[in-house]
Amino acid sequence: MPAPQNGALGLSFTGSRALQAMSLIAIIGMTGNFIAEIVQSDNVPPTVLVGTITTSIAVLYCIVTYILYFDSILPLLVNAGADAAVLIALIVVAVTVGKPLSYVNCMAIDPDHVNVNEAYDFTAKLSQNFNQVPNTMVDYTLWIGGSKATCMEMKAVWGLSITLCVLFAFSSICCVCLWRRSKVVAPKDIEH
Repeated sequence: MPAPQNGALGLSFTGSRALQAMSLIAIIGMTGNFIAEIVQSDNVPPTVLVGTITTSIAVLYCIVTYILYFDSILPLLVNAGADAAVLIALIVVAVTVGKPLSYVNCMAIDPDHVNVNEAYDFTAKLSQNFNQVPNTMVDYTLWIGGSKATCMEMKAVWGLSITLCVLFAFSSICCVCLWRRSKVVAPKDIEH
């Protein structure tokens, strides 16, 4: 089955969907790892992380809508509205994740600690910084400063969230343009 022949707009939509799916999968991996490590240390993950991973389920939306697009049965105008709705959710995620991160200098964290990337170091650092009773919610603003690796990974999640905002805005515009193109009637040839 050949791909839809929609020219540069179709290729742009395809490219943006591929980049969206890859970014969302990366965010799911990083936040899922953080949530797993926090839960293993008998704490409750911050709502910021739970909201981020919940929003990242949009990867299923990306896959399904691209399959529908490939089969030429995607309602383009409805998809443009759905992309705009996902964009709004991602803006909330980017602002929520990034607000405290924008004030943190990751390079200034743990200057003497060499190997912070391991899970043991992470949980040891987490328990040192918080001294919390088990099963309490981890404070996100304190947690991001717990180690350089955590800070850098959360900045990556924040950057990918901002990138996804741009990509979903772009794919929404592409859908509107593709819809408009499909509604344009070819002019009649007077000579025939």
